[in-house]
Amino acid sequence: MITSTVNHYTVSDFRRRAAAHRLPPRADDYGDHRLNPELAQMFVHDRLKEAAVLVPVVDRPGEASVILTQRSGKLRSHSGEISFPGGRLDPTDPTAEFAALRETEEEIGLTSDFIEVVGRLPDYVTGSGFRIVPVLSVVKPDFMLTINEDEVEDAFEVPLGFLMDPANHTRNSRIWNNRERFFYTMPFGDRYIWGITAGIIRVVYERLYA
Repeated sequence: MITSTVNHYTVSDFRRRAAAHRLPPRADDYGDHRLNPELAQMFVHDRLKEAAVLVPVVDRPGEASVILTQRSGKLRSHSGEISFPGGRLDPTDPTAEFAALRETEEEIGLTSDFIEVVGRLPDYVTGSGFRIVPVLSVVKPDFMLTINEDEVEDAFEVPLGFLMDPANHTRNSRIWNNRERFFYTMPFGDRYIWGITAGIIRVVYERLYA
């Protein structure tokens, strides 16, 4: 007997899940402090810098993929790390969604003509002092990227199914400022996805797919 399985990692299914998603009633539920609760008071405060990232899910045939970037080694903070396109909110940005789209175009040349915003996740608080809004989006596949080498070294895609498989989410730790800090890692080939980016991916999984 042949049994059929439903592919839960298509763009249509992602869009449906994003549309049905509801934000939690309280702020500051998500962030680096979820794995480090003893550091919550240190991480969550009223001086956090506002930022936004785009979670760009590409409408590939069969299974969707997610665009990630590798930050330039020229940058002073988080250089060489894997990240979502995005950055700080400017005073002229009317919304977090606008900022995420603006930063995405500046970093990798992906314009809003190819992007459909379909929702957002709860704010993600980082130990480095940011409050990040993850903006969920669907990307038409016929785009061409133009990499801003001052900010981004490379851009690549990872299958959505790989990122949404909890078997690929490993909790790891390092000693930082004489404290053990816990974080998620999601190695993909020679790409080491960890920290804030892996934390946001984990929230996508928990809120939409778990």
